Amino acid sequence: MTPLVLLPGTMCDGRLYWPQVAALGLSRAVHLAPMTDHDTMADLAADVLRHAPQRFALAGLSMGGIVAMEIMAQAPERVERLALLDTNPRAELPEIRARRGPQISKVQQGQLRSVMRDEMKPNYLVDGPNKQAVMELCMQMAMDLGPDVFIRQSIALRDRPDQQDVLCKINVPTLVLCGREDRLCPVERHELMLDLIPDAHLEIIDGAAHLPTLEKPNETTAALARWLEA
Repeated sequence: MTPLVLLPGTMCDGRLYWPQVAALGLSRAVHLAPMTDHDTMADLAADVLRHAPQRFALAGLSMGGIVAMEIMAQAPERVERLALLDTNPRAELPEIRARRGPQISKVQQGQLRSVMRDEMKPNYLVDGPNKQAVMELCMQMAMDLGPDVFIRQSIALRDRPDQQDVLCKINVPTLVLCGREDRLCPVERHELMLDLIPDAHLEIIDGAAHLPTLEKPNETTAALARWLEA
């Protein structure tokens, strides 16, 4: 059974995928790859490749999806199938880049909690019965990772390359998935990826925004299981 490598999003760790690990890990090895030690997408991807199995299925959400695209640029022969969740193949827009500096400065001054609480996490989730629990878990992941990781990841996101040309060269079965209410990486961004990747399938998760793995875990796990078995 092909092992599965999961790449978490910004200021998230393996807890982002705990429902999927619990279900999919019953039938295959699941590797949770931290993305905390470097400030470029190239170095983050190279670090994942150093520790990954020789051949694997690869899934990444948000920043994890961006690193997954960089892995496809560096070592496409090692990836048997690809899942890109709530992510973005484009370089960072100037207006988003402009926010990074002030956020980094605040975090350097000890304001990580307030930056995550007030400027980032409110944009991640759809209103629903488990929103508060998911928000609390996200805050805990961010605080556990800490300010240095926030700064490195912010720089990597700010300076990332456009990966649309890489998507056109992908030749493995690819799942493109997003929450219907995702405001950070909206549905049309995923429709773009669907058009660029030759062998791609799009799934949209109703009742979820940027973190469907936690907001709608059963539906997201089912979509990933179908992708792995296709």
